[in-house]
Amino acid sequence: MTDTTGQARRRSDARRNEQALLDAAAAVFVASGVEAPVRDIAAAAGVGVGTVYRHFPTRADLVVAVYRHQVEACAEAGPTCLAEAQSPHAALTGWIDRFVDLLVTKHGLAAALRADSAQFEALHTYFVDRLVPVCAGLLDAAATAGEIRADVNAYQLLRAVGNLCVGADSDPRYDARRVVGLLLDGLRVRE
Repeated sequence: MTDTTGQARRRSDARRNEQALLDAAAAVFVASGVEAPVRDIAAAAGVGVGTVYRHFPTRADLVVAVYRHQVEACAEAGPTCLAEAQSPHAALTGWIDRFVDLLVTKHGLAAALRADSAQFEALHTYFVDRLVPVCAGLLDAAATAGEIRADVNAYQLLRAVGNLCVGADSDPRYDARRVVGLLLDGLRVRE
């Protein structure tokens, strides 16, 4: 094995470890919040605690990386939803469901990044810049197909969905997904 092959394998292993860490951290954050012990995240990823700190020296670094990873997955799901759904409205509904999943893992992010407001603001800008165009594309496709009203603004829709999800984890009687579904149904064009 040449040195370049060994380096490539180590880089591949490092990327795989990082992906496993991000996926595990997201699951642990949903179950236990962003203050969950690092050892729990390491165990869920099947790596040692040192590996977590090697990739993410601070908790804020890990939280931001998880959030960015999930924003990317949500953004990349938009075109896939459109290609695979039975209709543009179904694609929009499926994608918004993924967006709701993202919002669930976002819980606790502000508190975790409180000491670094610049990092939090940059993350919010990234979130908006990455997801609003995806949502706009899905809305345009559904409007062009005559399935929804043509005057729906992507940013406003994402804000509305976000507002409907606030507090869902603290009230077991509140079903945010159902309320978001009602909102999406309200966008439909009726004959």
